[in-house]
Amino acid sequence: MTNAPLMLSVSGARGIVGETMTNEVAHAYANAFASFLHEKLGRTPSLCVARDSRPSGPELQQAVSDAFVACGCKVTDLGVVATPTAGVMIHALNADGGIIITASHNPTPWNGIKCLDGDGLAPSKQEAEEIIRRFHEQASLPALSGGLLETNTQGHDTHIAKVLGVINPQPIREKRFRVVLDSINGAGCEAGYKILQLLGCDILHINGEPTGIFAHTPEPKEENLTNLCEAVEKFDADVGFAQDPDADRLAIVDENGWYIGEEYTLVLCAMQWFSQHPNSSCATNLSTSRMIDDIASQHDCTSYRSAVGEANVASVMKKHACVIGGEGNGGVIFPDVCWVRDSLSGMALVLDLMRNQGKTLSSIVQSIPKYEMIKRTIDLADLGGIPAINKEIVRLKNEYSKEKLDDNDGLRIDFEEGWLHVRPSNTEPIARVIAEAKDSLTAYKLVNRVKL
Repeated sequence: MTNAPLMLSVSGARGIVGETMTNEVAHAYANAFASFLHEKLGRTPSLCVARDSRPSGPELQQAVSDAFVACGCKVTDLGVVATPTAGVMIHALNADGGIIITASHNPTPWNGIKCLDGDGLAPSKQEAEEIIRRFHEQASLPALSGGLLETNTQGHDTHIAKVLGVINPQPIREKRFRVVLDSINGAGCEAGYKILQLLGCDILHINGEPTGIFAHTPEPKEENLTNLCEAVEKFDADVGFAQDPDADRLAIVDENGWYIGEEYTLVLCAMQWFSQHPNSSCATNLSTSRMIDDIASQHDCTSYRSAVGEANVASVMKKHACVIGGEGNGGVIFPDVCWVRDSLSGMALVLDLMRNQGKTLSSIVQSIPKYEMIKRTIDLADLGGIPAINKEIVRLKNEYSKEKLDDNDGLRIDFEEGWLHVRPSNTEPIARVIAEAKDSLTAYKLVNRVKL
């Protein structure tokens, strides 16, 4: 997508490198974030900077670092690490926050800026809006001496140690699982491979060099993971894992080489954690499958819903002291490790589930109540942008006013036969339409109630 606008949202800033995402934009956004933290804390913040493996990352990260140092901040350069690793390190170093240069699942022309607070958590919607306001107003702190830049290369090991301090690795090691890992040449290459090693797995690592030259379209969807599916079958693996470029999302392939879908990632992880923590709670967003509600109910647990976006999910998790949460895009938030979606925790939890149940992954999946989900993407560029989707949402509200409606994020309509969710994206100039029902025909009919 060329000539895309600079996308500013609760997920940070994303744009096309050299067009809407430039060194100047990165510098200004870093100034806005430092200004926000200074006012919030009443002092000059200490900050971390990191990036995924995209070739455009070093210059953008340098622009962020320069902005922080110029206003007197102590800055720690974490290098190329996963987004959840940055979250772990902010907490470990007792920093006040940080920025990671990443566009997550967006393709190579894109890059972005993601802010994390002192808990290693994405800012809330209100905080993100304040940072964006300051960016537009070109807010910055006065130039101060005393800023310095240090390097820390302990991110991968610190993150892995945190996961294995919560999930006992020894019983998993005894199973000697065979695993294929597709790291898409992204930021999760080193830590992803190393944690599987420490879990005693025999590993076939594909696309395992952090070059940022993505071997396939980076979003971990079925159509982009055909090589992983084939490799699982040829390697006679027990499971295949796919990370996205900043390793905060995880997709899974079963032992038969079948892509089981990102919606199952959180469900499988929750199955294992709920088995050890009954009568607890989880949270997810309005677009995530009701499978998580069924699994929670089986373990006498409560499930809560939020607007889309990990900051929104994490906020609800904190409010209700949830033991696990995440989103149906393969994102698992495991607060015992960090408050960011984390593929490393996801892999460890899935392997622990397979160990605990002593069944193949396909058998475990078959035991979960099944639904059919249909997802559509609507490019708003030729439809007049956000006003077009807002007009359609108003129409849907009026037409289905007698149904259960939730307009916390776009509009979700719960019908007797299923549910429909339509919303503008936080990260791209598109709208997303998702429907779920017991069968695909009903789900298609629900999706088609959106007339754009």
